[in-house]
Amino acid sequence: MENKIKLKNKSDYEFIDISSEIYRIYIFDSQKTFKIDKPVWLAISKTGHRILNEEGLCYYIPFGWIALQWQSYDDSYHFVK
Repeated sequence: MENKIKLKNKSDYEFIDISSEIYRIYIFDSQKTFKIDKPVWLAISKTGHRILNEEGLCYYIPFGWIALQWQSYDDSYHFVK
């Protein structure tokens, strides 16, 4: 699947392509959730995840969630890293 947004990264973080995901949901202790639609790029650091979605929105999710859920497109990999 070809990314619809080009990553512009001046940080030291290494990003991986997660464009196979339709969405991802972070689930926290209080059962609160945070959903990101059409994630494209992901960087994992010691403190959390940095995500860029297809619309160009940037997210930082600090560690502390108890689960992470995602759905992949039918013709894509379920796991990329």
